[in-house]
Amino acid sequence: MRILNDILSWFMKRRMERIEHFKAFPLEVQNQVFHELIDAAKRTEWGTKHGYSNIQTIREFQERVPVSSYEVLFPYIERVLKGEQNVLWPSDIEWFSKSSGTTNARSKFLPMSPESLEDCHYRGGKDMMTLFVQNRPETAVFDGKALSIGGSLQPNPHNIDLMAGDVSAIIMKNLPAWGEYMRTPPIEVALLDNWEEKVARMAEITRLENVTSILGVPTWVVILMDRIMEKNRVSSMLDIWPNFEVFVHGAVAFQPYRELFQTKYFPSKAVNYLEIYNASEGCFAIQDDLSKPGEMLLMLDYGVFYEFVPAEKADQEHPDALTLDQVQLDTNYALIISTNAGLWRYKIGDTIKFTCLNPFRVKVSGRTKHFINAFGEELIVDNADRAITSACEATGAVLSEYTAGPIYMDNGTRGRHEWIIEFSEAPADRSLFEHILDKTLREVNSDYDAKRHRDLALVRPIVHHVPNGTFYNWMARRGKLGGQHKVPRLSNSREYLDDILTVIQT
Repeated sequence: MRILNDILSWFMKRRMERIEHFKAFPLEVQNQVFHELIDAAKRTEWGTKHGYSNIQTIREFQERVPVSSYEVLFPYIERVLKGEQNVLWPSDIEWFSKSSGTTNARSKFLPMSPESLEDCHYRGGKDMMTLFVQNRPETAVFDGKALSIGGSLQPNPHNIDLMAGDVSAIIMKNLPAWGEYMRTPPIEVALLDNWEEKVARMAEITRLENVTSILGVPTWVVILMDRIMEKNRVSSMLDIWPNFEVFVHGAVAFQPYRELFQTKYFPSKAVNYLEIYNASEGCFAIQDDLSKPGEMLLMLDYGVFYEFVPAEKADQEHPDALTLDQVQLDTNYALIISTNAGLWRYKIGDTIKFTCLNPFRVKVSGRTKHFINAFGEELIVDNADRAITSACEATGAVLSEYTAGPIYMDNGTRGRHEWIIEFSEAPADRSLFEHILDKTLREVNSDYDAKRHRDLALVRPIVHHVPNGTFYNWMARRGKLGGQHKVPRLSNSREYLDDILTVIQT
C-alpha cells in the first residue's frame, strides 16, 4: 500500500495548481461559472421562461430570476421527480438527495445531475484530501482505509425508477471502483437502512481494518466509536486504529465536540481535524489551513455560482443579493446558490460569515431558521457554540449534544431561554457552567446582552443536564437516526424542547 500512498499523494499535490488558480482569480472564476451555467440551461424550460439566451450580465440575471425557496422551486422539482427532463437542467436527472423537511413536506428532494456529482461532490472529495496532503505532505493516510458513515437509498416516491436518499449514500453508490477499494465498510453495509444493524455491523467490520481517516457527522461517528470501544474494552480508538490520521467532519459545528475527540477517542497531537462545508445541494468549502479551525476556503470552480444576502434581509420577497466582490468580513449572510443541478438562486437555509477576503474563507454561522429571536435577541448557532465551548473549557465538561429555545413571557413574567444539554463528561461545577454560558452569550451577542441587562426582558437561562442517550433516544423516536440527520441546535419555538422533555419524563 505504500506505493499506492505515494502515487495518490503525488496526484493530490498536482491538483493544487487548479486551487491556486481560483484563489488568485476568484472573481474571474466565478464569472466564468456563471456564464457556463446560463449557457448550459438556456434551452431548459426554466431557462426559456427567464430569457437565459440573452442574459449577458449577473445584474440581468438577478433582475430576471427571483431568489427562491424550496417551496417556490418545488413545482418544477416535482416534475423532475416524476421523470420529466430538461425542466431545470439539460442533463438527465436520475438521483435526488433527500434533505430535512420543509413547510410543504417532511423531506426535500433535491436533483443531482451527473455534472453536480462529478464537478462538485466528487471534486470536493478529492480536494479535501488534496488540501490535507498540502498541510501534511508526509502523510501515509492512503496506506489505510477511509471510513465513511452514510445514509440509505430508496426509490423516490414519485417515480420508482429514479432513486433518492442521503447525499452520502448517493456519492458512495456512484463511487468509481478505485474509490470503493479505498473505503470501508463494504457498500452493502454502508447503505443499510436499519441504523442499529448498520452500527453493529460497522463496528464489527471496521475494528479489523487499518482505518486512517473518517468522513462523517460527529454525532454519528461518536456513536460508532463508543460501540467499538465498549465491545473491545480499549482506552481509546488509537488502540484499534493506531495509524489514524484525520477526521473530516461537517454538517454540525465541531468545536463543541473537539475536546471529546482529543481526550477520549484520539488522544494524540498526530491526529488532525479537517472541516468541510458539504450539504445535500453541493460541496461548498473546505478547510485549507489546519491551524485555523472553523475557517474554510470557498471552492469557486465547482459549478456553483454564489450570492449573499445580509441575514436580516433573508426573509424579504425580493432581497438585494451581493456577489463576492461586495461582501464584507464578519457579516452574517444567507447563502444563495445557482448550481449545475438546476437550483436557481436557491436559498439553501445556511448563514455564513467571511473570515478572510484574500482568499475567500468562510465559516458557517447557523441556519436561517435555526435561531432564537423571541425577544429581539437574535441568537444564532455560532453564538451558542461559542458559549457552550467557553463553559465547557471553564468547567472541564465535555459536550455530547444540546438544543435550546425560548420560554415565553406569561402573566407578567420575563422571558428566558431553556437549554437541554447532554455531556460525555459533566461539568465540575454546574452553577459555574451556567454562569459562563450566559456570560459568554452576553459577550458575543449585543442584542442578547441588552435584553439581559438588569433582567430587562430576559432572565438567566434554565439549563437541564440530561442523562447520556437522551438525544439518541429522541432522534430514534423521530425516525432521524444516522445519515445527514442532526440535532437542531436552536429553535424559535418550543417544539423540540417540549418533545425532548417528554422523552426524559417517560
